[in-house]
Order: sequence, then C-alpha cells, then structure tokens
Amino acid sequence: MDPVTLETDRLVLRAFTPADVDAVYEACQDEDIQFYTPVPVPYRRADAEKLVGEKLPAQWAEDRDYTLGAFRKDTGALVGSYCLTLISRGVWELGYWAVKEQRGRGYSAEAARSLCDWGWATLDVHRIEWWAMAGNTGSRAVAEKLGFTVEGTLRNRGIANDGKPHDWWVGGLLRP
Repeated sequence: MDPVTLETDRLVLRAFTPADVDAVYEACQDEDIQFYTPVPVPYRRADAEKLVGEKLPAQWAEDRDYTLGAFRKDTGALVGSYCLTLISRGVWELGYWAVKEQRGRGYSAEAARSLCDWGWATLDVHRIEWWAMAGNTGSRAVAEKLGFTVEGTLRNRGIANDGKPHDWWVGGLLRP
C-alpha cells in the first residue's frame, strides 16, 4: 500500500520524509521514549535516517506496518509517530510515541483516533490492540481516552532497554 495522508482539526498525519530526520532524531533523545519504546539506545542520527529512509517505506510496501508522523497544522512541528502493525489476521496493534514538548495537549488521542478510524475503514480489522510497559501512564491515558479496554497485565512480558524484564499492560478495542 502507498502511504496515506490523514487530517484532523489540528494535525496532518503523513509518511515521514528525509526532511523529518532531524525532528525524529531530536524526539528520540527523550529518556521516556528510549525507556518505553523499542528505539535503539543511544539513538543516533543514523538511526533516524535509516528509519525514515528505509524501514518505514519498506513496511508500507510490505503491508505489515503503517506508520505516520503527526504534525501540527499551525506550526508544522512534529507531534509524534503513530502506527498500526499487523499482529494476525484481523488483529492490528496501535503504537505511538509523542514528542515531549507536545504532550498533554490531546494531540496523541487525536492522531491515534484518526489512524484507528482509517484502519477500521481500510483494513481487514476486527480488533486493535494496545500494549504498553506498566508505568507508562501517558500511553495508558491515551488508550483509555480512545475507548480501549485494559484487559490485563502480563508479568515480565518483555525486556526493556534497561536490560530488565518488565510487566506490560494490554488492551483491546473492538470494531465499532
């Protein structure tokens, strides 16, 4: 599938371009993004270049992971990264991170809702899952605002960038 562009009242969601490498690099210097998401640590500019130039376009082409950057309409500033990733037939995972300076303004819920709505309309989806390391209260608040039901806590589900196993929350959102 070719990348799409989505719009909300305040945001444009679009594929990342080489012009976005610096913004992605800067955002991924945030300790929370490095702790709660599977980005490389340390996060180098070359990591952003590879992500934007190779990894994300390949995932769109392979129809397995659809990632869009969300940008403010008023300033053009990067708000965050939002993706739907194929888990199994009809089941997709919603993932996201937000730029530290853009948090707390409702942008993540707005962007994620737009992406989920696109997924319901475009993809063979009956369930969207959300996963977050326990303690990532910002991610959980966004998921709950979107209507996800937090279905449980998986003990020691994954190893984080600190090298230790951590519990994870899991939630689900069923086709409306």
